[in-house]
Amino acid sequence: MVDVPDDLQVLQALVPTMTSTRGRRSQFGAGTSSGINIAPGSDDDGWIVPPPVKLADGTHIQLFKDGEALHAAYDAIKQATRRICLEVYIFADDDTGRAFADLLCEKARQGVKVFVIYDSFGSFYTSALLFDRLKRNGVHVEVFHPIKPWECRYSWRPANRDHRKLLVIDDHIAGMGGLNIGREYAGSWIVPANDQHEADFWRDNAIGISGPSAKFFFQAFARSWHYVTHGGRIRRAELVHNIDPLRGRFARRRIAPTLQPHDERPQCSDLGLLASVPTLSSPLAPMLHAVIRTASKSILLTTAYFAPSDGLIDELCAAAKRGVKVRLMLPARGDVKLLVIAARSFYEKLMCAGVEIFERQSVVLHAKTMVLDQCVTVMGSTNLDYRSIEYNCELTTLIRSEEFGRQMGDLFENDVRYAKRISLREWRRRPGRDRLVQWAVNRSRYIL
Repeated sequence: MVDVPDDLQVLQALVPTMTSTRGRRSQFGAGTSSGINIAPGSDDDGWIVPPPVKLADGTHIQLFKDGEALHAAYDAIKQATRRICLEVYIFADDDTGRAFADLLCEKARQGVKVFVIYDSFGSFYTSALLFDRLKRNGVHVEVFHPIKPWECRYSWRPANRDHRKLLVIDDHIAGMGGLNIGREYAGSWIVPANDQHEADFWRDNAIGISGPSAKFFFQAFARSWHYVTHGGRIRRAELVHNIDPLRGRFARRRIAPTLQPHDERPQCSDLGLLASVPTLSSPLAPMLHAVIRTASKSILLTTAYFAPSDGLIDELCAAAKRGVKVRLMLPARGDVKLLVIAARSFYEKLMCAGVEIFERQSVVLHAKTMVLDQCVTVMGSTNLDYRSIEYNCELTTLIRSEEFGRQMGDLFENDVRYAKRISLREWRRRPGRDRLVQWAVNRSRYIL
């Protein structure tokens, strides 16, 4: 049985470095700071790390921002005693990636069982030597869907990628969100750098989970591991637990019987988890539609890649028209420029319906969160584009907590300080050339 108080102590132990050095609001305003925390002790982002939130089942949730999330993950790996499970899209071959590799090798030599899954396409530029070194030191390493056909043990599926970001420590501590392992995500939280202000850092979110609900994240990893090591239908990597925002008729559970004894059946809790896979019957799109329909007061949506289906755009417009205050935080620039253009192709329709649109300035926005009525939060690796919904394996958590919802609302307002609100009047004055390009990208967004 999980000892929740001890788990909470472990979770809180990952936070003091941040809270003790950043217990005040930034003295810098928007325009003099990027609004991203790039190093321990830096107070340039105006963000105060909130305390963990306790859910009804005893699970504790800790919100992390930017590189402090990888800092917490690094410290959690240090404290592992039995098992480390890491699933990531990009495992970069840079100072941050090598620091994580060194630590994982050290833990494996200490006798801790270490399992790593990385995506072949996401980590395409990572040297094979890094993964070979992990294997030589006793780390169990598997690649998801090799890009090169001759490296496949099973079927070749180059279009389907593993975009999940998940860490599970000793089964009762977990972490998930939008961050990969790389310097653009970590800043100087892992490896100090003299040129940190010249790097292109990314704005992202993650959560730490301790207590009873952490076991579902382990089960999600176990399903991925079984799929990459045994092949078969990709549905083997799916797990759906308690994702109905109203805990009603849409709630579904597919828990692997080999991973959970019959006397420990999952009970309805304040946390739901969807480890989605690219299938025609995936519940990911229906869940996103359903949570938007539940909103009665507000929707705060932050996403890196916004190129959804017309149906999802219609849901957001319908929510705004029925009196819901809908606010979107989107990137002013991104690593995939076509997706920034695709997002802008929807601006006029959304603003005409009453949706407020902000573009995050100065940094690359990579966060993926949605808060409904400040009581239901959706967070994970899922972007609102066709690739995430129809082609990728993604990880999404649904948290029902007013306290956590308020924390997410505060985080959204902090981003507003570093964002530009788009005006409908000014937007309608954009050049005809921009309109044409946006229309063309919109029509081809299905393949982006």
